[in-house]
Amino acid sequence: MSVEQAPRGAPEARPAATVMLLRSAEREGGEGLEVLLMRRVRSMGFAPGAHVFPGGGVDERDADGGLPWTGPSPRDWAGTLGTDVRTARALVCAAVRETFEETGVLLAGRPGRAEGEPITLDTSTEEWERDRLGLIDRSRSFTEVLARRGLVLRSEWLRAWSRWITPRTEPKRFDTWFFVAEPPPGQVPRDVGGEADAIRWADPAAVPADWEAGRLSMLPPTLFSCAQLAACRTLAGVRRVQRDIVPFEPDVREIDGHLWVVAPDGSRYPLPRPKKTS
Repeated sequence: MSVEQAPRGAPEARPAATVMLLRSAEREGGEGLEVLLMRRVRSMGFAPGAHVFPGGGVDERDADGGLPWTGPSPRDWAGTLGTDVRTARALVCAAVRETFEETGVLLAGRPGRAEGEPITLDTSTEEWERDRLGLIDRSRSFTEVLARRGLVLRSEWLRAWSRWITPRTEPKRFDTWFFVAEPPPGQVPRDVGGEADAIRWADPAAVPADWEAGRLSMLPPTLFSCAQLAACRTLAGVRRVQRDIVPFEPDVREIDGHLWVVAPDGSRYPLPRPKKTS
């Protein structure tokens, strides 16, 4: 599986996928938007205490060619994500699998239904919970879990959003593709994954102020993604926006007493300094 090649002495960036789960929210003056955030437990080796989107590293079995699938093909996704076909299949599978493992939301349905037509799945039952835990401890594959129930991964319920690569100076690095999706009808995210100690729906427009005030801890990709979502204003706005998926490796520098994220082309984005919490 291809990954971004690190320079000598820097660890390679592990392929990963993350999903921004979105829902509509009533706001004064009209429809708004909310995104699901999870707070990582403080014992985690990477970004402890940070608020993140559901997601994680790609597993080798995510590239299984027998995975039941509808929507854009792995070859179509390869063109969208800028990868080979095997990596594209693994990234889409990892996005759906990790979202289910960490929230109980499953982007899957019955074959033969109209494209995009959801079915109501109750993934909170004991049987589903055994499968979810089996995916986490890797005793079960995602292909097995879906095929046994006659379900297919609905890749058409995902949209590619961005690609972020951890800076080369960090000891633990990820090459992460970001997706957006909406929970299917009847499915409610749950705090079940074990890697998070809290989940919340947040107004993406309020996230930067909460981060600067020290109420939310998060990494630059999460902060910037929330700002991008806020610019869309509504779910319809998210659906309309066109995204080009190009790799972005942030370089955080202090310039004239302020923090900036510097892009490879030299453009700079201000990063407000968060206030310390008590």
